[in-house]
Amino acid sequence: MERLRSMVSNLRISERYSRFPLQPEEEANHVEVKLTDEATDGNTEDAGQSGYSPCARPPAQPLSWRTICLWTAGTMVLFFIGFGFGSINHHNSQQKAVNCTSGEKKILTAATAAPVAETDETDEAAEVEKAAEVVQAQLTWKDITRLLKEKLSAEAFNRVLRNGSLPSRPAGSSEDNKMGNDIFKQFKDLGMQPWTDRHYVQLQKQDSKNPNRVMFGSDTFQPTGYLAYSRQGKVEGKVVYGNYGRPEDLDVLLKKNISLAGCVLLLRAGRTSFAQKVANAAEKGASAVLIYPDSADHRYDSDIELYGHVHLGSGDPYTPGFPSFNHTQFPPAQSSGLPTILAQTITAMNASAILEKIGGPEAENDFKGKMLGSYKLGGVMNITVEVNNVLVNTEIHNVFGVIKGFIDPDRYVVLGAQRDAWGQGYARAYVGTTILTELAKAVHEMVEKDGFRPRRSLIFASWSAGEYGSVGATEWLEGYMSSLDKKALTYINLDGAVMGRGGFIASASPLLYSLIENATKQVDSPYGSGSVYNAMGATTWEEKVLRPMEMNDPAYPFLAFSGIPSISFHFINPRFEAYPYYGTDLDTWDHFSAETNHHNSEMVAAAGQLAGQMALRLVHDHLLKMDVTRYGRILTAAVGSLYSRIRRLTQSGELKGVTHTWLTSARGSFMRAASSINNDILNTDLTDKEAGRIINDRIMMVEQGFLSPYVSPKETPFRHVLLGRGAHTLAAISKCTNMTELRTQLALATWTLQGCANSMVGDIWDIDNNI
Repeated sequence: MERLRSMVSNLRISERYSRFPLQPEEEANHVEVKLTDEATDGNTEDAGQSGYSPCARPPAQPLSWRTICLWTAGTMVLFFIGFGFGSINHHNSQQKAVNCTSGEKKILTAATAAPVAETDETDEAAEVEKAAEVVQAQLTWKDITRLLKEKLSAEAFNRVLRNGSLPSRPAGSSEDNKMGNDIFKQFKDLGMQPWTDRHYVQLQKQDSKNPNRVMFGSDTFQPTGYLAYSRQGKVEGKVVYGNYGRPEDLDVLLKKNISLAGCVLLLRAGRTSFAQKVANAAEKGASAVLIYPDSADHRYDSDIELYGHVHLGSGDPYTPGFPSFNHTQFPPAQSSGLPTILAQTITAMNASAILEKIGGPEAENDFKGKMLGSYKLGGVMNITVEVNNVLVNTEIHNVFGVIKGFIDPDRYVVLGAQRDAWGQGYARAYVGTTILTELAKAVHEMVEKDGFRPRRSLIFASWSAGEYGSVGATEWLEGYMSSLDKKALTYINLDGAVMGRGGFIASASPLLYSLIENATKQVDSPYGSGSVYNAMGATTWEEKVLRPMEMNDPAYPFLAFSGIPSISFHFINPRFEAYPYYGTDLDTWDHFSAETNHHNSEMVAAAGQLAGQMALRLVHDHLLKMDVTRYGRILTAAVGSLYSRIRRLTQSGELKGVTHTWLTSARGSFMRAASSINNDILNTDLTDKEAGRIINDRIMMVEQGFLSPYVSPKETPFRHVLLGRGAHTLAAISKCTNMTELRTQLALATWTLQGCANSMVGDIWDIDNNI
């Protein structure tokens, strides 16, 4: 009977819909009538004996009594035949037995079997989700952390960390590619569906036939270390000693009437990045920079060479804002972060020879290192710097593996580490890569053997060209920006996770402050009793641990360029927050062991457990562990500073027609939006998949909302109005001296904040438009 009804229904549907379903019914009827009229108006002979057009329906004819009786009888016969077949089928299905096991019989009726067959395919996703929920319910968070700790033990890391000699792995080299292939194979053996991402990037390297040189008096130095992305050329100028090259250091020189215009600044490494030192020097008019390691900051021989880069940005500086998939697709471009002056590293021995003859006034005590008894500021003698680096088009590969989530596989946490290094790069690259692969193995085993069912996915990424400024990672972000912004929940950086023993620091999006804090409470301290959190001192934890994320942090482009909440964390020697052997050939197993007091495995295991705790928390819980209220203090401080500046300018008459209330209203909208998210969390059944996903999507809009839509990713890639860099940030606006520019940037920043608040609210009808 059901089949009969279906046949009748299909016949009706086929009559109702024409071949052109978008054609209005009235128009179709009109055409049909017109054709009939044309056929009857003098064209009956051409139409045939029937007297109507073959393109039109024949006119309806009345049915005879005989026809009506035949139709009625046929319908009754079909009805009884269908009824009979249905009864027989139903009776047989009740008698049919399925022998499942010996001694047992289960009766499967058609009434129960048919619905299952029809809904198997449509309910498959629901069944998988239900099964994942059931299995997951059997594993508590305590069980998950216990499993993670067991699998990421010091003993487990001890087996893989003992690698006494690693090859140098410059980006794109055969050694770099070999390690990438090894990681790919490991991911493949784990069934992680690995893939690679290929980029063609411009890397600046030394010219083996034309070395860089520094000439001072009768001395000529030919250093083997270098700074990638320096401007090429040859300059001569007065040599001036400028301490660390920070703005406050250079201001000291200017106050002493030492001219920096056209000079060559001799700076010691440390306190700030190479790129920032060069940018500061260029801003003051210097023509070149020489950077050396002073014995006050570094504990190694005086002939050790330094390597680094001076691009004040990240990624390939010759494809800013777009990916280096194929250079021929894009017009020639250049990052605004490339230096305009020459930059070169020299050894401490070379620097000592220069400082002994530099002349000039005596340096202040805080300018003095430990190489000489007396430090002079210079400004008397000339020095010549020649840089002959060349650009090389290099193919690099990023390697990825994924452990897919069981409920929301299209939402994922990314864990990443660079694998390339100028030297052995033990702490720089090998430790992070080891944590990455071991963590992948541990989570895979938890899923396959222990019943762990993550709601969301985990992506494990091995980057290349990290030494040149997170080139591989940034090119990936640029290539898939539109795909990542709504799906990548967090980036966890593993580079430099262990740089020493005795302390702990972290940099992150404020959304993740609480996540870091809670994770440190769950990981045993590798250098004291209790947890990592307790070792830091609970009362001053945030002040002791948290640091602003700087541009040279590998996680920075994820946060400030792509709007993905990001984390970098480091176990450190409390006396030196930076690892002293970065960028040298001394970043080896022996020196790493010395910095960790020969507790290598314990330190790396703690770092792996901490990264795992944060990642698994984000993919396990119904609600994303992100605290939207933690941005409140940072936003209030930034708005307060700008508010004070605007008030002073309006009172002095320099700024007219501008009120600070717009900005404070936008801040108020953000605070209310954050409160509304927290209120909805308290009043929502988070086990409801759709309700939980809606709230999580609102949380994810916070970081994205802080990216200014009014600046170009090419010209100003770090678009975050609070944590980015450029004239659009609140910090830059509060220092702006051009009143026209200030008015424009203030308006754009205000609406960026209001837009962020609007996106957090969710539904368009709930938006707070009080601004």
